[in-house]
Amino acid sequence: MRRQDRQMPEAFAWQVVDSCPYATLATVNQDGTPYCVPVSIARREKTLYFHCAAQGQKSENLVRQPWACISCVSWVHVPEGKFTTEYASAIAQGPCAEVTDREEKIQALRLICQRYAPGNMGAFDEAIARSLDRTAVWKVEAEQVTGKRKQYDSQGKEMKFGRME
Repeated sequence: MRRQDRQMPEAFAWQVVDSCPYATLATVNQDGTPYCVPVSIARREKTLYFHCAAQGQKSENLVRQPWACISCVSWVHVPEGKFTTEYASAIAQGPCAEVTDREEKIQALRLICQRYAPGNMGAFDEAIARSLDRTAVWKVEAEQVTGKRKQYDSQGKEMKFGRME
């Protein structure tokens, strides 16, 4: 990380992951070009889950090169009178695999639904019965997670956090 004074502890990074409204998954296309797409994520310990259609560019990329980078931003603010942005962000990276175990797949979908649609959990079992076989679930085993924050104090001076472990 270039700006070590903005690096935050791992616990901060996980808090960003858990509270971001969505994440961006980055993969590599067959021709070597980057591909990124927003995903709805949920986490169990250091495993991040997301769902998608059973076929498509995202899945093709991950089958070919099973490594992913997930970027999360949980807070953004543009301070009045400044040409900058305050933020809280995290990046998680690690090997990625499709979840093929039926029970783990259902548990991952339950985590995602509890995070994004907690009021609809009464219909979860019916939705699973209807769509489980046509829904893919992938997991990223985060081998590295970093958090970063830029924020100003009440006097308008950038707060320095220093390298934190």
